[in-house]
Amino acid sequence: MRVRLIQHTPEPLKTLYVAARTCYSPAGPLSIEEATREKMETLIEKVFRSGHESILEHVSFTFGIEGVSRVLTHQLVRHRIASFSQQSQRYVKMEEGVVVPPSIKRNREAMELFQKGIDHAWEIYRGLLEMGIKKEDARFILPNATPSSIVMTMNLRELIHTSGLRLCFRAQWEIRMLFTYIKREVKKVDRFLADFLQPRCIHLGYCPEKKTCGLRPLKREVIKDD
Repeated sequence: MRVRLIQHTPEPLKTLYVAARTCYSPAGPLSIEEATREKMETLIEKVFRSGHESILEHVSFTFGIEGVSRVLTHQLVRHRIASFSQQSQRYVKMEEGVVVPPSIKRNREAMELFQKGIDHAWEIYRGLLEMGIKKEDARFILPNATPSSIVMTMNLRELIHTSGLRLCFRAQWEIRMLFTYIKREVKKVDRFLADFLQPRCIHLGYCPEKKTCGLRPLKREVIKDD
């Protein structure tokens, strides 16, 4: 898996600060004075914690993602407040190679069985193409483990929300790895903003799942019914 930040909103902290100040100041956005980094961080943190998250939509990040499975991308594109451009199996001839789950990789017997199925699928794919079957039809035999590439653009509000779900210790391993890498890329731009990318239990103060990993207590243990 390879993840790289391709583009982002210039001066993201300043953009968020101006957006927040515009909401609560008689001055317009063009008249808002420069502020220290500490002052900007304090206001952004305060506004975020108050639930006024719409200001976060003014900052966006675009990531290039390679070497991930179709299992991952099927999960990823469910987050609809984002833009995605994915490598097409209709127009691109797929090269052999797969993403292997760690649980299979560390089990020799399972790995042998997995590889047998993969080899057979690729053999059929090649055979169909040699018969003159179009790529758009031959691809039906390809496994979910087939590597793919995708470009993703998300605004910061959606990135925080999605990270909250996908950085959860109970999230599927591959997409959790992806958002771990995404957080590292955001940290290169601004460590303060990257710190908002946390499992959602960190922001909530409790685990909203039916079963907790132990990082935070369950909601029913924190919020008692009358």
